[in-house]
Amino acid sequence: MIATAPRRKPSSAASNRAERESGKWRSTNDIPARIVAACQRGDRAAQRELYELCSPKMFRLAVRMVGIQEATDVTQQVFLQVYRSIGQFSDRSRFETWLYRLAINECLQFRRRAMRRPFEPVEVEPADHRAGPTARVQDRELLELALQRLDAELRSLFLLRELEGLAYRELAEVLEISEGTVASRLNRARSQLKENLLELGWQP
Repeated sequence: MIATAPRRKPSSAASNRAERESGKWRSTNDIPARIVAACQRGDRAAQRELYELCSPKMFRLAVRMVGIQEATDVTQQVFLQVYRSIGQFSDRSRFETWLYRLAINECLQFRRRAMRRPFEPVEVEPADHRAGPTARVQDRELLELALQRLDAELRSLFLLRELEGLAYRELAEVLEISEGTVASRLNRARSQLKENLLELGWQP
């Protein structure tokens, strides 16, 4: 039975929801150890809480790795794998690193086994007031198409850096490569992405 907090304080679940809604959950690394431990015991409520906390980021990553048509299914598969494997997680590593590694591996496996389908660009992005609506849409579509032309492993590295904001050390842990390799691959990804954009008609 879960102990009830004193009446003057909100319950743990309510407090966690409030923190998430107020933006205090800045990354998946902020997940309390109690949630991970409860998931390792097979607690369904904790699994749901973990999903609600982490799935938006995993979905956003999946959209750009496998396309919006498949992103929901891939995100579900990521969390099925999380629930199956979370007993193997050790606090010797960061949970965020472990989760991103599972997500990237699932996306790469999906791409290897799935037939290619037309890629649908992301429809919603934060507003950019420096350009008009038409220019923003065109630039966004060009970027999505250029990203799809990148090798899948280079794209995953680029997205984890630019979309998720992971540091070089974190990228090295997620992808199990050296920081020097991270730097060289990021340079190659950026160079190829620029070439792809120019080929698609982008004008700097």
